[in-house]
Amino acid sequence: MATPRICSIEGCGKPVQGRGWCSLHYQRWRFHGDPLRCRHTPKGDLERYYRDVVLTHDGDECLVWPYGTQPNGYAVWDKQCVSRMVCEEENGPPPTPEHDAAHSCGNRPCVARHHLSWKTRPENMEDCRKHGTLAQGERNGQSKLTEAQVREIRSLRGKFSHSEIAAQFGISQANVSMIQAGKSWAWL
Repeated sequence: MATPRICSIEGCGKPVQGRGWCSLHYQRWRFHGDPLRCRHTPKGDLERYYRDVVLTHDGDECLVWPYGTQPNGYAVWDKQCVSRMVCEEENGPPPTPEHDAAHSCGNRPCVARHHLSWKTRPENMEDCRKHGTLAQGERNGQSKLTEAQVREIRSLRGKFSHSEIAAQFGISQANVSMIQAGKSWAWL
């Protein structure tokens, strides 16, 4: 009977799955490019980085959080938004629960304390527009139209019915109405 092959990582001893590694080391290689790299940050590293680097950073340049981020790109630690934590350290508690930690740099993973301030949601959205980070129009993953198509839809007002325009662009008649009335894609 053949002896099973053992993982080539020293001290592992588990059977080989692929490339000479066990399942664990093979998966680490697939996801991280290194069979020894663990996706977990050693205990205490985040707290040390937050305390020793983030809270002492005094430069004008962005300080990008090197650890986990939320799907929307904001820095996260223990399910808390790091930007909000840093903003509270720098500026005190938010004036109201509706205030956001707004980035003056427009860089979501940035945790530089001088880049963060409390702003209301409308103020923060206006900043996002200025920075070009607001997912509106073509930048929105749900958008079916381009800016050129929206302009064309507006130019067809009164020339064709809403149902004809909707069929041509693959959208609803209600959407055509909202575009032509300037209620959607209003910034164009």
